[in-house]
Amino acid sequence: MLIVALVMAVIGLAALVTAVVTSNEIIAWVCIGASVIGVVLLIVDALRERSRRDTTSAAAEDTESDADYPDEAAGDEAAGEEDAPPADETKSETSQ
Repeated sequence: MLIVALVMAVIGLAALVTAVVTSNEIIAWVCIGASVIGVVLLIVDALRERSRRDTTSAAAEDTESDADYPDEAAGDEAAGEEDAPPADETKSETSQ
């Protein structure tokens, strides 16, 4: 879509130069038409890209929010963190 818009810009520029050199009104209207078509194509492309980006980010948010983390709880138990005494108890035992 962007390539077509760039081609329309080149056609519009060529038509503008030709219209100025030859003083031909029809070629000037061709320049205006090519410019309008190019702008419309750019707007359509920008809207498509925005909607594509929104749907991609929404899909990514859905998968992140529904994730369960069962491995985290199993990893804590395996590390033996529950068996270790709290830091306060360790300090009181060493000072006695």
